[in-house]
Amino acid sequence: MTKKHPKKRVLPIWLAVSIGLGLVLSLWLLAKVLPSVGDPESAAGEEVDPGFLFGYSLKDYDAQRFEVGDGETFGGLMNSWGISASTVNDLLVLGKDDFNPRKWRAGDAYWLLRSNDSAQQVTYFIYEPSVAQYVVFGLGDSLFVNKIERPKVTKERIIGGEIEGSLYATLENQGVSPAVAVKLSEVYAWTIDFFRIQAGDRFEVIYEESYVDDTIFVGTGKILAARFLHNGKSFYAFKYQNQDGSVQGYYDHEGEGMKRMFLKAPLEFARITSRYTMQRFHPVQKRWKAHLGTDYAAPTGTPILATASGTVIAAAYTSANGNYVKIKHNGTYTTQYLHMSRIGKGIRNGSRVEQGQVIGYVGSTGLATGPHVCYRFWKNGKQVDPLREPIQRADPLPRSLWADFESGMKPRKAILDSLANG
Repeated sequence: MTKKHPKKRVLPIWLAVSIGLGLVLSLWLLAKVLPSVGDPESAAGEEVDPGFLFGYSLKDYDAQRFEVGDGETFGGLMNSWGISASTVNDLLVLGKDDFNPRKWRAGDAYWLLRSNDSAQQVTYFIYEPSVAQYVVFGLGDSLFVNKIERPKVTKERIIGGEIEGSLYATLENQGVSPAVAVKLSEVYAWTIDFFRIQAGDRFEVIYEESYVDDTIFVGTGKILAARFLHNGKSFYAFKYQNQDGSVQGYYDHEGEGMKRMFLKAPLEFARITSRYTMQRFHPVQKRWKAHLGTDYAAPTGTPILATASGTVIAAAYTSANGNYVKIKHNGTYTTQYLHMSRIGKGIRNGSRVEQGQVIGYVGSTGLATGPHVCYRFWKNGKQVDPLREPIQRADPLPRSLWADFESGMKPRKAILDSLANG
């Protein structure tokens, strides 16, 4: 009897061909993805640029950061890198508008970019006087000096609060630059006596701050809008400029100009130590007598400002007044500033001065026990109290510009009011 063997199963031709092509394709893809073991170029990987510093590729230079040391000079550093005195002089001439070696300070940062070869030649010297700018010195075949301003962005910031102790201290507690206090005093210089602000007064401010790289604070810009509550009265200020710039300044919410003929005080910041009075015990002469001026105490050397424009009619010294300046403003008003440590440069009899111009510096010359300025004020030849004298406002905003002014003022006033009421 014949024995039967089972039939062998044979794959269809089309299926075998498909499997074969699939294996070939897979092996080809693996060869593309995985580097060859013996291929040094593949083993090293793709070359990556390490980045840029001050616009120069770190692939081409070795960069090192240093700080200016105590007593180090620009010329001395250049000499230590083998830069000749004549080259240093050429660089100073090239950079006369961008770099002043007398102004660099210990602790300022600078960078050296050396050639990335065996010579390690100093090719660029980069000085950073601030985070907002840097100066590049090209030390290669072609000398050059370029000052670069880093791009800045301006942001609006809104702050407010109640005065506690002083405006400076209140702002500092909120992490705000003291420059805001100075700028506020300038905006309100004609309307608020900043030497008489007190605990309980309030402020709300919208102002500009400048940043580099969007996060690094580099400065305070313009005050855009403000409200100051002083002695129970609100004082608004809004910055405005028309399209052609012919009208600009600060105006209150009713379009009245903030400026007056006279500043409220001859110093930006100080404290009143003695008011205008008919009876005061004189600290030097040790007797009771009239004090026909207002004393503002401040550190020696603090700038004294002309409270209004006019002509100097005296800039001299007497044993009682010390160094002093007297200014005639018009046929009605005259002011005088006593006990200066020194009179300002160019201030002499007959000089024309402008409102806010520095005319001298706080001191204690003459009959004075400490540094201060005695501010005296005449109206029609009679000494009066400047703090009680009503002074005429500047011209109001023209009615033709009112709609344009309101379009910017109203939304900012709403923000200030909501902050005050919040």
